[in-house]
Parts: sequence; C-alpha cells; structure tokens
Amino acid sequence: METKASPAVAGAWSTARDYLKDLQSSGVVRVRRSLMPAIAMTLGAVLAYFIAEYGLGHTAPIFAATSALVSLGFGRDLTVRKVLEVAVGCTLGIAVGDLLMHLLGAGLWQAGIILFISILLARFIDRGVILATQLGVQSLFVVLLPPASGGPFTRSLDAIVGGLMALAITALFPRDPRVQPRRDLRELVDTFSTMLRECAGALAEADSTQAWHALVRGRGSQGKVDAIRASLVTSSEVTRLAPAYRRHRAELEEIETAVEYLDLALRNGRVVARRLASVINNAALAQGAAESIAQLLEDTADALEDMARGLIAERHEERSAQMRSARLALTEIAARTHPRELRVERLEGEALVILLRPMIIDLLEATGYDRQEAVALLPRLEG
Repeated sequence: METKASPAVAGAWSTARDYLKDLQSSGVVRVRRSLMPAIAMTLGAVLAYFIAEYGLGHTAPIFAATSALVSLGFGRDLTVRKVLEVAVGCTLGIAVGDLLMHLLGAGLWQAGIILFISILLARFIDRGVILATQLGVQSLFVVLLPPASGGPFTRSLDAIVGGLMALAITALFPRDPRVQPRRDLRELVDTFSTMLRECAGALAEADSTQAWHALVRGRGSQGKVDAIRASLVTSSEVTRLAPAYRRHRAELEEIETAVEYLDLALRNGRVVARRLASVINNAALAQGAAESIAQLLEDTADALEDMARGLIAERHEERSAQMRSARLALTEIAARTHPRELRVERLEGEALVILLRPMIIDLLEATGYDRQEAVALLPRLEG
C-alpha cells in the first residue's frame, strides 16, 4: 500500500514544486511591472486621507483613501476618463448611500433597498460595469459601517477628495504611454512569427495537422490585435494630456500604422495556413518546392521579428536600423514570390504562392512602403 502511494505523492510534490517555481518567476515580473502603480496608489490614498483629516477636519476619513485607491487601481488602461469614471462611481455611491440612509435609516433591510436602488441608478446613468460595481459597493459600505461623526454627507466629501487626488496623480504622473503598446505588439508579433514557423515546419515535415495548428494560432490572434488597438487609444490620450509624453506621439502613430497592416497580414496568413493543409494533404508540392516555400516562411518570420524590434526600440537610431533591416529582408523575400523562383510546378502549389503575395505586400507596407511601391517589388506573374 505504501509503495503504491509513493509515486502519487512524488508526482503531487513535483507538480507543486513546478507551480511554486512558475509562481515565483511570474510573481517577480508582476511586482516589477506594478512598482510605479503601487507607489501612485499609496501616495494617492495617503495624501487624500491627510487632506480630508487635517485639511477638512474629518475623523478617520477612510473613504477618501479608498476612493483614491480604487480609482487609481491596477487597471490595464488607466486614463483620466477611466479614473474619472471610477471616482464618480465611488463618490456617487457614497452620496446615494448617505442620502438614502438619512431618509430610511440604517439596518439590513435598508441596506438591501439602498443597494438595489444604487445598482439600478448606475445602469440608468451608464452601461459600463465599473460604475455599477463601484456605486453599489460604496453605497453598501456607507449603510453597513458606523455613521460618520461629522454629519450625514461627510463621507461623500471624503470620496470627492479621494477622486480628485486620483485625477491629479493620473494627470501629473501618467504611466509611460509606450509601455503597454510595446508589450502588446511584442505578443502579437510572437504569435504571428510562430504561426509562420509552424507553417514552415508543416511543409518541411509534410504534416497537415501542424498547418491546422498554425491556423488555430492565427485565428486566436485577433484578441491581441484588439488589445493593442485599445492600448493605443489609451496611450494617445496620455500623450495629449501629459506634456512630458507629447514627444512620443509620432512613435505611437508609427506603431498604430504598423498594427493596421499587421492585422491585414495576419488575416492573409490565416488564408495561407488553411490552403497549406490542403496542399500537404494532396501532395501538391515536390520536395524542392516545399523546402523553398518553407525557407521563405522562415525568412518572413525573421523579418517580422526585426520589424517588431524596430517598432519597440527605445532609441530612434536603433528603430531606424531595425526597420531598415526588416525592409531589406522583406524586399528580398518579395522578389522570390514567384512559382518559378520557388520551384513550384503544379497548379495548386501556384495558388499557394499567389496567396502568399498579399501577406508580403501588407508586411512591406508595415515597414513604410506605400501600396504601389510594395506591389512593384513583387515579380510579375505571366498572364
């Protein structure tokens, strides 16, 4: 009995050890990324509490600190608008709770009525989830906590102080608007380049299943495209509001333009992956053609990663050098996108090459070529 239990215990211990190791490494990354937001949240909560207590003379103004803390938060897209939305939700929730408690009194059934009214009021004001949650939670706290010594609307004033403090910190010390778009772009390009390498591997090994895996990966990338577009909207708002970051507007516009073409290239890449599975199943490519196209896909993935390094590099000189490298590599790749160059002989293989060409055009445009220049770089197909 003891012998049978031993492998199970050893397996459980190994799993737990791997989990703790992963948790440690991911936890260190999260702590490093959260250092500045944590400082802002702490500073906002402490200053709001200090102002409400010593400036306004309120006793234990906990709602000033919580309003600032919740408004700043660890939100992915922390903007003045989102901070204002949370701050208004906090303040309005406390004000509604104060008012209804003044009219209905305190108690459990009163708390239920106040919570119900607060949630419906939030839905009437705005369709967003954040406002409804904050308004409901804060109004519930007002009813369930002991009444404030300074009067019925003391806590509402504390919440206003906290919200204003959060807005001031967001406007004066915004997060670097380039950080999140760069991170999102890196993830998007990693997904794209991995998809291309999987397609290359599928050709090299004549494995249609691997081509389908590449297609699934490509289809799952749309969420990353949507995420980077959202982070770019947020970052653009920061560059408009914060004088210190206005100089980065052109850099963000460059990323935004590239993302639009990368989205188109990804869509065309998914079409290529889907066709690839059929080509492999029908043995439509000779060995030489399969190797040539696989190499072209590998080279395209390399150029794509050069482009990403150029878009996310800190220094202008490094960005220019990497983009120039990506542009030259894609120009050379474009010159090879002809069935004859890739040793393709059968019609189905030619169709695959024709499908590759729009993807290469999109990537060329992402590096700065206009449409006509990109098309001109591809070899003409005989009519």
